[in-house]
Amino acid sequence: MKRIIFTLVPLFIFFCTHAQSAAEIEIRKLDSAQKEAYFKKDTLTLFKLFSPNVIVHGPSNKIETLEDLLVRIRSGGSNREYYDRIIEKVTFADNIAIVMGNETTKPTGIAANAGKTVKRRFTNIWMKNKESWQLIARQSTIISVE
Repeated sequence: MKRIIFTLVPLFIFFCTHAQSAAEIEIRKLDSAQKEAYFKKDTLTLFKLFSPNVIVHGPSNKIETLEDLLVRIRSGGSNREYYDRIIEKVTFADNIAIVMGNETTKPTGIAANAGKTVKRRFTNIWMKNKESWQLIARQSTIISVE
């Protein structure tokens, strides 16, 4: 009996870890796709990645809906010369994935802090529905402007 337990426990741990890793890889890809779509102002991709009820803590320090975000993108309020994101941690709770890290951006044009380098901490919250993962909330906090 002990032999069976000592054989099955490591296999169970391996498969649980592998499943988490596959989900984490998927979330990291989606998070990167969201960043790229935002940087390129690709609203079609953002519509696919964002929940219709997404809420975002925007660069003007206000809460935005998907409609607000799209207006800002179309008006040039989200223009960026540079945008980099480093994911530090991905964790899961049932059908929720929480992504945390830091990002550096250099806004241009009419965007807030245009011409400056802005460093932020961020949290993105993804929820899995029947078909796919969608971003349901995003919060970012400016930690420095140079």
